[in-house]
Amino acid sequence: MACAFAMIMAGADNADLGVLTEIRSEPAVPFAGKFRLIDFSLSNCVNSGIHNVAVLTQYRPRSLNDHIGIGKPWDLDRSSGGVRLLQPYRGGPYGDWQRGSADAIRRNLDYLLQQKEECVLILSGKHIYLMDYRPFLAHHQRTGAPVTIAVRRVSRHETHRFGIISLDADDRVVEFQEKPRRTQQNLASMGVYVFQREFLAEVLSNAAGDDIGRDILPALVAQGHVASYTYPGYWADASTVQAYWDANMSLLAEEPALNLYAPEWIVHTRSQERAPVKLGPAADVDGTLLSNGCQIEGAVERSVLSPGVQVGEGALVRDSVILNDTIIEPGAVVERCVVDKDARICREALVGHSDNNTPNPELPVRLNTGLTLVGKGSLVPAGMRLGRNVVIHPFSGADAFGNGKSVESGTSVGRNLR
Repeated sequence: MACAFAMIMAGADNADLGVLTEIRSEPAVPFAGKFRLIDFSLSNCVNSGIHNVAVLTQYRPRSLNDHIGIGKPWDLDRSSGGVRLLQPYRGGPYGDWQRGSADAIRRNLDYLLQQKEECVLILSGKHIYLMDYRPFLAHHQRTGAPVTIAVRRVSRHETHRFGIISLDADDRVVEFQEKPRRTQQNLASMGVYVFQREFLAEVLSNAAGDDIGRDILPALVAQGHVASYTYPGYWADASTVQAYWDANMSLLAEEPALNLYAPEWIVHTRSQERAPVKLGPAADVDGTLLSNGCQIEGAVERSVLSPGVQVGEGALVRDSVILNDTIIEPGAVVERCVVDKDARICREALVGHSDNNTPNPELPVRLNTGLTLVGKGSLVPAGMRLGRNVVIHPFSGADAFGNGKSVESGTSVGRNLR
């Protein structure tokens, strides 16, 4: 098997996740209760025997930096190899801040060329999947190609979200379309690449372009340099509000496609010490994923709750994703919502309560299916009624709501921190 080190792209801004990325980078977004998105790429690396990993950051990195630390949860706290956080910088021959995945690696070519491994595995820090990279790397070695990309089939309704490729009879990539508006193909790039290290350094030194998918790969495809590897397992790109909610809800199936309980492929994360889940005498929990430290006195249906969430007596949480240490007070109803950390839904508040599906003008294409978003540290006052497709920006207090008792569907409250 080819010897490889990994570079995880974790620096881009993404407004399509709304309030979740106003205060953190996308790879640091919590997922499935106790995890963060970057945990999947990091865990895939160590489970595949790759212990030399660089994480390239830029946009709002503090939460991500705190989460990764020195890499101890992933056994990456090593003097040789281990995890390295490559921070962005300005100046030098490249000018201002990095402008894409290719530009980010180009600015770290000195680091890349110092590594002893012959291959570099380039990953995204925002994808949800459990992949053993060893067969992928072995396939790359057999093909003799300088570049191999991992691909999988996606729904034809989602091809506009991905890089779409066409293959010849030998599984070489003969066409690459970056997020096409219309296409007959549905074989998508997973954003998982392996390059020969010296070849990548040469390409980035000589080729213009800031993004691997948009700028670099099309030229390499035209030159016949790119092989493919078809991955049959689960993979999700939760880069929109709807995709994020869908990926969380899919975990509640009787047999979810993403198996977080496989002892042979553990998803590692930085966990806080928390007390066990506590269910009160009137608690009613159905089809729900509960994390450590949750205290439930009311009803929770078809939802994903992160550590430390409290649901008061007579409260109802339905079809929602509730992140760490949020408090839902007695009598409140939260339906079809994503509620970020440390929020408080006060007594008798109704959140996501309406038959009106007016899209939110901040995210008219992304927030139009009835989801309501409550940002980190926000407070929804007692008795307040929030409609659907509502955005409550982070750290909005009672004063952000004025003297009204309702927020109509498609409305935003508070200041956008992006």
